[in-house]
This record gives sequence, C-alpha cells and structure tokens, in this order.
Amino acid sequence: MKIKIGVIGTGYVGLVTAVCLAELGHQVVGTDVVKEKIDFALAGRPHIYEPGLEELLQKNLKRGNLNFYHDLDKTIQDSDVLFVCVSTPQLADGRADMTYVEGVSRRIADNLNSYKLIVEKSTVPVRTSAWIKRVINLYRKNAENYDVASNPEFLREGSAVHDFLNPDRIIIGVESEKAEKILCQIYQKFADKILVTNIDTAELIKHASNSFLAMKISFINLISELCEKTEADVELVARGMGLDPRIGPQFLKAGVGYGGSCFPKDVRALIHIGEEMGVDFSLLKEVDKINTRRIYIFVNKVKQVLWVLREKKIAVLGLSFKPQTDDIRNAPSIEVIRELKKEGAYLRLYDPQAIANMKKIFPEQEPDLVYCPSAYEALEGANAGLIITEWPEFQNLDLRKVETIMSNPILIDGRNIFEPAEVRKMGFEYYSIGRK
Repeated sequence: MKIKIGVIGTGYVGLVTAVCLAELGHQVVGTDVVKEKIDFALAGRPHIYEPGLEELLQKNLKRGNLNFYHDLDKTIQDSDVLFVCVSTPQLADGRADMTYVEGVSRRIADNLNSYKLIVEKSTVPVRTSAWIKRVINLYRKNAENYDVASNPEFLREGSAVHDFLNPDRIIIGVESEKAEKILCQIYQKFADKILVTNIDTAELIKHASNSFLAMKISFINLISELCEKTEADVELVARGMGLDPRIGPQFLKAGVGYGGSCFPKDVRALIHIGEEMGVDFSLLKEVDKINTRRIYIFVNKVKQVLWVLREKKIAVLGLSFKPQTDDIRNAPSIEVIRELKKEGAYLRLYDPQAIANMKKIFPEQEPDLVYCPSAYEALEGANAGLIITEWPEFQNLDLRKVETIMSNPILIDGRNIFEPAEVRKMGFEYYSIGRK
C-alpha cells in the first residue's frame, strides 16, 4: 500500500529516509528550512556523500514518487504520515537542544487539517513524545486527531542506504493500534524485523544502543593503553575477546577514539537524562573521558616520535570521523590538527571526501596548513605521516613508493591499518595503537 509521507528535515537521516521510503514504494516529499539542500535534492545531487544515495535519489525522482518542497506547511497538509528528522544538537551541558523539534510541532499544530501520524525519527530524549503532544494541543486550531510514534534510526554513515534497506531491526514505539498498523504497512517489506514497544521504550533504545557501543570502543582503547605498557598486543586481545559470542568482535577496534554526530552526543545526552531522573550514569562519564583522552594520547605519541614539532612537515591522512562519509562532526582529526597547529607544525591534509567540509574550520594557509589532492602528495617530503581515518585507500597505498618520497619514513597509525613487522621491513619507523 502506497502511503503519502512527508519527511521534515533533509540532513543525513532525513535525506536517506526520504529516498529509501520512496524506494519502498511510498509517495514521499522532503522539506527543509535550508533552501540549498532542497535545490540540490531536486537536481538529483545529494548535499552529502553517502554511497548509493545519489543513484536512488535520481531513480525515484524520475519515477515520480519522490519530491522536495521548500514549503513546510504544504508538506504537512498534504501528508498522512510525518517523519520528523530535524537536528537535535548538543547543548553545552550535554542536553539535546529540542528547539527544532518544538518548532516543527508548532507548525504541525498550525496545519493539522486531517489525521496525521507524527513519527519521531530524530534521536530524542525519552519522554519527548509527551512534549510534542503538549505543544500540538496548546497550539492547534481544530480538533483533528493525530498520533505520535517513535521510530529511531540505526543508520551508519557510510552505509546508511544499505542499513535502511537491509535492517537488522525496526523499532516502532506506539500508543495506538492505528499508529502501529500504519507503521507496519510502511515497513511491511521487513515485517519479520519489527519490534513494537511503547514510545518511551523506543526513544530509550537508540540512546542505550549508541552508548553501549561507545562503551565498547572506550573499553578497548583503555585496554590498548595497558598493552602499550606491557608486551601485550591489543589486536590479539580484541580478537580473543571477540571470539566469545557473548561479547562479539564488533566495536573492539583500538584507535584515536570515536566521533561523528551520534556517539559523543548520545552518550552525553543519556548522562543528562539520567541526572534529570535521578539515575547515576558515572559509567558513561568515564566512557566520554576516555574517548576525549585518546586524542591527546595520540598527539603525545607524535611528540615522542618527532621531539620538536615546530616547522616539521606532517601529513594527516583522514579528516572524516569514519570512512565512506564526508562528515567531520566531532571527528578526532579536528582536535589533532588543532593541537599540531599549536606546536607550529606544517600540516599537509588529505581525505577522499571531507576536504571541503574541513576547509570551513581550517582555511588553507601556506605553509602552515595545505590541503593536498592525494595521499602521496600529502606524504611527499613529510617528516611523518599520521593515519587518522581508516579509508581503504590508505590501506592500499604503495608503501615502497611512500618510503621513497617521505623525508623521514615515519608512520604513526591511529587506526592500526598496517601490520607492524611488514611495514618496518620496508624501512619505516612505524608506531601504532596498543602494539609493539
């Protein structure tokens, strides 16, 4: 059954949601307050880099079941189901800023011309649905019925399209049979993956999931610190742990820490939610502290290897917070670059997708900071090369060529993408995380 769906907000989550819901066969309209995002989408060009997204966007625009409006009011009025995908950025105290969610709720109240199912897709604190209903009830102009539901997203940047169309679970938080029936119709292709809960449970699942995964990353990073004080190898420790089916190998990869728009924000948000409700989340406070410390441990490793950083030419490979995305939000590279700049190093930066976004934070300024068109050009003449993001391109570098073009063949690997013995055989000084 084709359902008329409006997607409010076309950022990473919203644009992928709109395109993939259209791919499932529904009639979808996306809208955003940022006109440029809509213009790009209508032209078949996503404003973000995400594998497979551009092809599906163009396909569904062409077949007529996907459109984008500048007009939020029209989108609300013409839709039966509204997916709210607006930003919930982090405030200074760790809370999620709900300004945009409240603003959308008021606009829905103004345009409630028939029954609407309002679906929280943004990551929101538990009990947000109650506030949405309060706002709508305060500002609506008629007695039209509506429901609020929660359908948290579990999309990994770099594989978001695949994740949406091949879900491991679909969480639906509802408080009416009508809302449940509609959402089950939307996701009928994945009926065996659906878990129906109440709204509070669904809202909490997203924060709980991301915080648990962040905890696994911080745990293995803490273990890597111990490995560096001993003869232990963190890669083998992680492999041995991961063979236990109760633990599993996922997210046991030591490195410079996690970043992105989800893990840092969601960990801090859950800490704050706990504080508001009298639950002590000191465990997650330590997870956050460990992750922040990873960047400075890595920079100190660079200082130990190069001694004086002033006017040393350092190649930084990888700017995005993870591979297969141009997203630099909370990327470890940002703080690494900032610390190296303080030391007076000459930085040569390269990333396959994220250079344009990083230039907004660090404008090019020769010779202090230069963006390079390839990894080889970044490494040419460098006194050291730092690997910050594990792009496959870096794993496939011709290391024999790299050894010849660097002034000093020194690699400091923040993601353990190479085997130490093999790299050292080629003549490199090689330093990694939690390994000798």
